Amino acid sequence: MALFDLPVLTKAERKRATKFRQFLLDEGFMMMQLSCYLRFTAGKEQAETITGRIGRHVPAHGKVDVVWFTDRQYANIRSFRGRHDGPRPARPDQLSLF
Repeated sequence: MALFDLPVLTKAERKRATKFRQFLLDEGFMMMQLSCYLRFTAGKEQAETITGRIGRHVPAHGKVDVVWFTDRQYANIRSFRGRHDGPRPARPDQLSLF
């Protein structure tokens, strides 16, 4: 899971933030919330590789945290929408073909 806070006060900063979000989507992440993107990996080595690529694409003055957790931990997520319990987010497919 990539969590980030990027500056967006100027047009150039907004452009860099949009480019970073697009990078995450191109890397196979899905947006959970505006600044929270999620991707499943096959294992720790793949997660380390992706984390390294994220680190190389962080915009100037941006803050990005990457959190790793297991499928079992993900299955325990409880989502709330308004004041009602909702179903947990669906697990994305490992590979999507167009």
